[in-house]
Amino acid sequence: MEKRLVVLSGAGMSAESGIKTFRDADGLWEGHDIMEVASPQGWAKNKANVLQFYNDRRRQLLTCEPNAAHEAIAELQQHFRTTVITQNVDDLHERAGSKDVIHLHGELLKVRSEVNEHLVYPWTTDLTASDQNEQGHTLRPHIVWFGEMVPELERAIPYVEEADVILIIGTSLQVYPAASLLDFAKSEALVYYIDLHPASTQHFNRQIEVLAEKASVGMQKIQKSLIEFSQII
Repeated sequence: MEKRLVVLSGAGMSAESGIKTFRDADGLWEGHDIMEVASPQGWAKNKANVLQFYNDRRRQLLTCEPNAAHEAIAELQQHFRTTVITQNVDDLHERAGSKDVIHLHGELLKVRSEVNEHLVYPWTTDLTASDQNEQGHTLRPHIVWFGEMVPELERAIPYVEEADVILIIGTSLQVYPAASLLDFAKSEALVYYIDLHPASTQHFNRQIEVLAEKASVGMQKIQKSLIEFSQII
């Protein structure tokens, strides 16, 4: 039976594609206080500011391309039943060819109704305060902001529970609830952790192979081993 691979990816996954990581060293996100542009309170306070921020991010994303790490993960679909569970709001995994991607924190190229969060629409241009859906609802970025529920988390858990291999890549393992997903992995699952500045893994109380590398280099180092493992009956 084909083995299951789960990839848990974060901002470092897309850094080589030119997408800024979540926060700079000063705690700001490209010059913005994160709560001003990524919280319901910030949205209520200054919608124009929030819309401009995400419009800028969206335009930037459309100029970026998947990197070698995205492509390597997509290639592993030939050897594993693969699910990508990402904290990233970009679509680079999909553009690289990954078929099964769960976005924990929403998607930059989608917007949703302010009235009904289940009414979600593809969106590749700037979003304005006057844009509405067919019901006349105003629209907001389809992003999970601080203080909001993470609805996709429950859908992600069963994949982690079934995984034979878990690949954590480009994340600090500090952002909850996403960081809690590893707690659901079976004890015999192989776990790899690729990050240029890896966080401590001691609190997980399990064996984790850590590669202090950027995403593309780490993937290059373990790709062959992963394929060989997939072939073990």
